[in-house]
Amino acid sequence: MRLLRRTLARFVALVRADAAGVRAGFVALVVSTITGLIAGITLGKIEGTLADLPGLLVLVPAAVGMRGNVFGALGSRLGTSVHAGTFRLSRRLDTEVGQNLASAVLLSMSLAWILAIAAKGIAAATGHGTISVVDYVVISVVGGLIPIAVVMAITVGVTAAGVRRGWDVDNVAAPVVTAAADSVTLPSLWLATHLVRGGALTPALAVVCTLVSVASLVVGLRAKALPTLRRIVQESVPVLVASGVISMFAGLILQGRFDSLRHYAVLFVLVPPLLSLSGSLAGILSSRVASKLHLGLLDPRRVSLSAISEDLVLVYVLSTAIFTILGVATVGVGALMSLGGPAAGSVVAAALLAGLLATTLTVVVGYLSALATYRLELDPDNFGIPVTAACSDLLGAIALMLALVALGLTA
Repeated sequence: MRLLRRTLARFVALVRADAAGVRAGFVALVVSTITGLIAGITLGKIEGTLADLPGLLVLVPAAVGMRGNVFGALGSRLGTSVHAGTFRLSRRLDTEVGQNLASAVLLSMSLAWILAIAAKGIAAATGHGTISVVDYVVISVVGGLIPIAVVMAITVGVTAAGVRRGWDVDNVAAPVVTAAADSVTLPSLWLATHLVRGGALTPALAVVCTLVSVASLVVGLRAKALPTLRRIVQESVPVLVASGVISMFAGLILQGRFDSLRHYAVLFVLVPPLLSLSGSLAGILSSRVASKLHLGLLDPRRVSLSAISEDLVLVYVLSTAIFTILGVATVGVGALMSLGGPAAGSVVAAALLAGLLATTLTVVVGYLSALATYRLELDPDNFGIPVTAACSDLLGAIALMLALVALGLTA
């Protein structure tokens, strides 16, 4: 009881100190839940496509997560620039904001191609029946074009709105950007699957996609006249590739439990928002830690939970509320769409149990990775969001399956 009172007292103090920021963060998570449910409904609706294109589910978490990783990291960097007082909107490429935006485009294009090749290799190596590498490339690269434009506009819009309204962008950007990436990328990937239904067009598109993606990578790595862009691309490519591969193992877990998910159709609705929210919550912590490191408010040489106690309290209070809301909302969506599923209480319990477990693990990863990258004189804004998002995909998928087993909800 003493610990509970102390935790509540810390949360109340934090709310009083930054009421607007906490409120904006919670609203952002609610928006993330709603858009994540839209992504979940989409996933349920393309169940037939996933069955017709074996191995595609391996790519889906990585393709969706990569967009959130790239633009979540962009939002984190912009949030740091807001705290430092250097944020200025401009159309010029040679400005800090211009180079940040350009780097996000180049990374999105090049990583889509790299992840397509990796997905083919992983799916084949693990014995899953798989579509061709040409199909993977077209779906991944073409399916990423719409999200690049939409998610970038949302990222910049959220940052600009945060500046005008006095929000803490670190509390808002990660949930909104990740949710936008989820809800836009899944339908876009589904649309791209219509280009791989046979004919000579698919190989030709794959060649064009390969040339554009490789050119994007080369330009980003060799842009000597744009040092910020070059640094972001050089630092981001390794961690984004690693994050994408980790997310693919989440796809393998889901592929392996495909029959269980089909048995309880409502669980398809739960998957995207669950993975997204656990990553968003850990991303909030990671962004706040990165800002404190840049501002000299944290000692990167010491691992100290007391130094981030207020941030942890914020994350866990928000997570308890938002995963309960997610469970209730999933039950409602299932009832409206007449989706088969277990009892309502079991769905809510699964969402809360899996969400808290995944959030706990990814919070640890996010905090330690921010400290480690800062010690290596790298920018934690470039690493925190990708690392936590990738881990949230894998750990979220594992946590969900553990929760389903614990609650007896496996087929």
